[in-house]
Amino acid sequence: MKDIHKIREAQQIKLLEDRIAKIIKIVKSKKLTPSFEPSMKMLSRIMKFMTEKGSEGKTQLSLDANLNYARLAKHIVWLEKKGLAKSTIEDNKINVALTTNGREFASMISKISLYISP
Repeated sequence: MKDIHKIREAQQIKLLEDRIAKIIKIVKSKKLTPSFEPSMKMLSRIMKFMTEKGSEGKTQLSLDANLNYARLAKHIVWLEKKGLAKSTIEDNKINVALTTNGREFASMISKISLYISP
């Protein structure tokens, strides 16, 4: 019985290592799969907290927007590729801030979400 537990634990650790490696690759390379399409709901949540709190670390933004880090990283890379956000490294921490175009985009999203929300 202990052997089965150890095998499962090893498999789970390997799975987590693989997921973390993928996240790191996305963040470092800033490359997305060609089929990636951002979720407007998630973009809206990300933009809301970025406009409210300004430049913020990716981990805190992940917590505020209630998104897992991998999903957030993909959306941030998409925003950067569109020129709507910019990442900077300060004190070994990745901070994300909206550009001027990003603030305009966030304003449009917030107006649209008023009409969509029940």
